[in-house]
Amino acid sequence: MADEGSTTADAADVVARLKRRMTDEALPLWSTVGWDHATGGFIDRLHRDGTADAAAPRRVFVQARQIWCYAKAAQMGWYPEGRAIALKGLEHLLARAKAPDGRPGYVHRLTPDGAVLDGRRDAYDHAFILFALASVYALDQDAQVRAEIDALLAFLDGHLRSPHGGVHEGLPVSLPRRQNPHMHLFEAMIACFEATHDLSFQNRAGEFFALFLANLYDKRKCVLGEYFEEDWSKIEPVSVEPGHQAEWVWLLKGFERITGCPTGQRRAELLATSVRYRDEATGCLIDEGDDAGNIRRNTRRLWPQTEIAKAWTAQAESGEAGAADEARAALMRLERHYLNHPVKGGWYDQFDRDGKSLVDTIPASSFYHVLCAVTEAEQVLG
Repeated sequence: MADEGSTTADAADVVARLKRRMTDEALPLWSTVGWDHATGGFIDRLHRDGTADAAAPRRVFVQARQIWCYAKAAQMGWYPEGRAIALKGLEHLLARAKAPDGRPGYVHRLTPDGAVLDGRRDAYDHAFILFALASVYALDQDAQVRAEIDALLAFLDGHLRSPHGGVHEGLPVSLPRRQNPHMHLFEAMIACFEATHDLSFQNRAGEFFALFLANLYDKRKCVLGEYFEEDWSKIEPVSVEPGHQAEWVWLLKGFERITGCPTGQRRAELLATSVRYRDEATGCLIDEGDDAGNIRRNTRRLWPQTEIAKAWTAQAESGEAGAADEARAALMRLERHYLNHPVKGGWYDQFDRDGKSLVDTIPASSFYHVLCAVTEAEQVLG
């Protein structure tokens, strides 16, 4: 679904344009204005004018995502300073968020000056910390970083594993169960295998793949559910997030790459379902639907647009006809609607159905999604 008014030349150049946005604008912005020079750590969000919101609480998963961005940019050769920035971010994360209260695991949120604001242990956070550690390990194969990976795995195994499969939402244990932390733990295990080539990570990724097939994915309706009871029974009405459907397409391709396990059928099904939930005016994915294909929330956040670009990129990597053109069209929608922000290196996070921006700030949390989409596109589409 290419945008009307876009030219073939625009589409051909979109990956190079977005790479320049990352290297010339986003990476410099989020490591200068986006770093707290007084107390350390990454700023959680910027004001609309591009100044730091230094008073905003620091979500620990955002710290981890920013570490990943700079390690990935360094690994790609896009941003040589990225390695030092990632290491500085990791040092802060370990000093402030890892077991500051004497209990194992990482806390959920910090105050701007680095004190504990919320001491919960959250599974989603730990997935991103593991993902960040894998990206830093991939740079130098540092034994201390590997030790942190192993310590985090021991925490997951010893404290978060559920007797029903997968992991608890966090500590203290709460319901409903969500597919989202499991998706990102799947992502982290794939990244750990790619960084270490340790076969145990293939097996760990395989556990999440099995959970996907057995519990998260409805093979009859070809939809991925979001919320579940403790025993993985569905919570009705089923919530479907098209962005997550698309994200699993890309992750299944990654799993296939590290294991050889064929995932093509499920990828095709997920992608076909994902693109049913689109905003007619822009072609962008909306935020939520139901399992009958109806739209429940026609707002549209930035991150689903990066995930549909990654899904089409994964299909292009598999040689699917037309997928590369769809990936470029998705990247052009991302560029046109979300990245054309007055702050260079910033973005709009969410729009309503009429195209009005709903979020006044520029959240750091989106950087991981954007950078990941662009690095994947460069590697596959060139």
